[in-house]
Amino acid sequence: MRNFIKALPYELIEAARVEGIAEWRIFWFVVLPLMKPAIAALSVLIFTFIWNDYFWAIVLTQGENAQPVTAGITSFNAQFRAMYHLMSAGSIVAALPPVLMFFLMQKHFIAGLTLGAVK
Repeated sequence: MRNFIKALPYELIEAARVEGIAEWRIFWFVVLPLMKPAIAALSVLIFTFIWNDYFWAIVLTQGENAQPVTAGITSFNAQFRAMYHLMSAGSIVAALPPVLMFFLMQKHFIAGLTLGAVK
């Protein structure tokens, strides 16, 4: 985020200072709207990382009482059989939130990734 803000044209901030706008208003009304693509890209990535860390509890916890609700996917494995159809359905449901987050923020995410690219 620091590098993104540093890459913004300084002339915009300078013009706002010439107009006599307070520093917090410059940030709120000039810098923050220009940062929307970067904030969207960062929010999608952070949400995905945190969602994946949530499933790390499946590996670290022992016993069904200590595991999170979505750890129920692992309960479909038995000693001599596995219910693959239920594990597949549960995995798809568990993967939906990051996919939905990406599709909701896709326009901003792509704009944030390609903003610094040479066209």
